[in-house]
Amino acid sequence: MRLAIKRNLSPLLVCLIIFNASVAFAQKSVRANRQSATVEQKINFLLARMTLAEKLGQLQQLDGESDGRFRPEHLELARKGLLGSTLNVRGVKQTNELQRVAVEQSRLKIPILFGFDVIHGYRTLFPIPLGETASWDLQAAEKSAHIAAQEARSAGVHWTFAPMVDIARDPRWGRIMESAGEDAFLGAAMAKARVQGFQGGDYSQIDRVMACAKHFAAYGAAEGGRDYNTVDMSERTLREVYLPPFEAAKNAGAGSFMTSFNTLNGVPATANSFLLRQILRSEWKFDGLVVSDYTSVAELIKHGVARDGSEAAQISLNAGTDMEMVSRFYNQSGAELVKSGKVSIKTINDAVRNVLRVKFRLGLFERPYADENLEKNTIKKPEFLQTAREIAAKSFVLLKNEKETLPINKNVRKIAVIGALADDKANTLDWWAGDAKAEDSVTILQGIREKVAALPTKIRFEKGCELNCDSEKDFGKAVDAAKDSDFTIIVAGETRDISGEAASRTNLDLPGKQLDLIKVIHQTGKPYAVVLKNGRPLTINWLAENSPAILETWHSGTMGGAAIADVLFGDVNPSGKLPVTFPRNVGQIPLFYNALPTGRPLETENRYTSKYIDSPNTPLYPFGFGLSYTQFKIDNLRLDKTQIKRNENVKISVDVENVGKRDGVEVVQLYVRDLVASVSRPVKELKGFRRISLRAGEKRTVEMTLTPKDLSFLNQKLQPTNEDGDFQVFVGNSSEGGLEGTFKVGQTAVAEKKN
Repeated sequence: MRLAIKRNLSPLLVCLIIFNASVAFAQKSVRANRQSATVEQKINFLLARMTLAEKLGQLQQLDGESDGRFRPEHLELARKGLLGSTLNVRGVKQTNELQRVAVEQSRLKIPILFGFDVIHGYRTLFPIPLGETASWDLQAAEKSAHIAAQEARSAGVHWTFAPMVDIARDPRWGRIMESAGEDAFLGAAMAKARVQGFQGGDYSQIDRVMACAKHFAAYGAAEGGRDYNTVDMSERTLREVYLPPFEAAKNAGAGSFMTSFNTLNGVPATANSFLLRQILRSEWKFDGLVVSDYTSVAELIKHGVARDGSEAAQISLNAGTDMEMVSRFYNQSGAELVKSGKVSIKTINDAVRNVLRVKFRLGLFERPYADENLEKNTIKKPEFLQTAREIAAKSFVLLKNEKETLPINKNVRKIAVIGALADDKANTLDWWAGDAKAEDSVTILQGIREKVAALPTKIRFEKGCELNCDSEKDFGKAVDAAKDSDFTIIVAGETRDISGEAASRTNLDLPGKQLDLIKVIHQTGKPYAVVLKNGRPLTINWLAENSPAILETWHSGTMGGAAIADVLFGDVNPSGKLPVTFPRNVGQIPLFYNALPTGRPLETENRYTSKYIDSPNTPLYPFGFGLSYTQFKIDNLRLDKTQIKRNENVKISVDVENVGKRDGVEVVQLYVRDLVASVSRPVKELKGFRRISLRAGEKRTVEMTLTPKDLSFLNQKLQPTNEDGDFQVFVGNSSEGGLEGTFKVGQTAVAEKKN
């Protein structure tokens, strides 16, 4: 417990304040323990009365219709107490009707848990998680998750299958769009923010839903970037890179975890007791619900670890997967498995406890029904849409801006907008769009037209080619539009169907003939900017070398078009930073900033060093990179200590100055390198960041603190440890370059700085 106490208070008063605070804290702890004990008593009471069939029913989650309706059989199952949960059933009318049957007509009146994929918004859609992470704004991530929770809960949804906290280092993998990118530190911070946004301090409240950390674990490391594929990695990499965001989600109070589709070192995650029992339950003390991913119990047969459905159920239950999503092997085989002793009744009871526990924590026994008026008054609130617009603008990354091509001068009289993606309502949504409606969205063309509506500016739109851009027949119209305009905005990228689940790609170039279209516009000699709309890093070498301006906008949600116009015309200064590396070509993948050093680092003139003979080692755009319409200067690096003990902190300070002519936002990033350790450590590791807003000409000191935890790592026995040694710090605005300083742990030293 940490209290801030004014210095002028008397010692007696200070003692009284501390005593009262301690008493209050103790009383709160006692109340929490009592509530927990009461819940466990209620669970015990229900378990004692439940038949085995009813217990197995609580472990069953069935899919509803895609439009939110429940299926006819759900009513009968609910009436018999054999349906624990549904996914995709939503809308107050549907959820209340099915819930009423469960609560008023079943024998034990246990409510149904309604789940839905509220990934980055329910009806009001925010940028894809990868894009939102590019804001490096934890408050924004928490706020968007809270808005999503408000809309979802008002529609009868209790449980979101988010956040996805998989580390993703391979942009060929389509689901990188759902991730927070390549870095465990940033990923853990985003995981915490999103869980807090969804759940708050009490997810029984009418504006909260239960979060689900997924996919446990290492799904983002699928071999070849091919979705659902095998994962094989060392336990060190698992624990140091892929697990930290999951542990952060657990520590933030996430009520549930979802298993992943992949095998991990030969064992499918849904049947992996090392993950589910040893790490999640024993090491992390998780007491929430574990649900399988969609049919992943049934997929154990195709994985080759189960002969049939009965064995798949046996393995999954014994491994620690509580609830089966969609497939029905728990129900079909559970009774016989218990009778034969292949699954103990204790295992069944423990799984049911985990299901009932979250239902109590959600307040479903006290308030099983949703309020129809709340749904009407919550969905698409104007303030929600405004927030979506603001967060979208924060997510955009300015990759290039030669000769201040952007922002567009509002005195420009003629603007050409080129590209089918600029005016396609369906593609304002992405693969995980919740219950968002395309007709609610603002397209890029619409946003631009609204931006200049009060100006004499004329807008001419030409597709140039259709969405798949497999023909050049309309290139001429696009060229004519560009020639006849003072400025051209080219919108290019990926359609929603080639980014997301089951959308892995071996080629990360702009799809179709989009690059050819950009080249013919470039040949006109007229000024232009490229707006990228995509769900993953793309290989855009030609653009980086030739196009005057590139704005990465990801798939940006309901208000994305308006936000893009805000940035293009300078009403918002772009401030996003890449949460993932952009490679030069697919052959470099996997490519990430915090790799381990090699014994033969790059030497240009030495053949026998680690390099490609046909490409630089460096990325096209590094992790943490992003430009602004203004310029920032970071200097005067200070360390408050040049030597510390293992249990001490180091405070890092720099001065940040906006030396440009516009107000703007900079993300100051702190990286660390352990120069010599008992195991090889990465060349750099992100350990802190600050997003700060500075007026033109303003200067501010930014402080960040390195703690013993920040300097720790897993030793050769995979135990957390801190060692004496030399450490290097880097402070800058990306993972490349920056100011450098050094300090020592456990030894006498003088810090060196290079400014």
